[in-house]
Amino acid sequence: MSRARVWRAGERAAESRYRAGGYRVVARNWRCRLGELDLILEREGILVFCEVKARASATAGPYESVTPAKRRKVRSLAQAFLLATRADPPGCRFDVVSVILDADGSPLVHVFEDAF
Repeated sequence: MSRARVWRAGERAAESRYRAGGYRVVARNWRCRLGELDLILEREGILVFCEVKARASATAGPYESVTPAKRRKVRSLAQAFLLATRADPPGCRFDVVSVILDADGSPLVHVFEDAF
């Protein structure tokens, strides 16, 4: 499976999991000059900035690939989003969703809420 297909399948699986939990999608793949945020969601006024990591095999956990540098970048992107949209939520959270696709493409989704 191509890297792009794995990435798209991972984001779809993450979004489905959040929707099932009552979240509303605010933005997908929001971009600015600093980079891109995978998913921005909202539930009960709390904005969730979600980094999605997907893999086609379980040889290494996708969650572990979110390095301290990546965390800093996601925080900077979240600040840019809040400034650009003039959003003023009562709270924000940073999640990481780890998606592993099995041989037939079925996703195993694990959400790490408030990951950093």
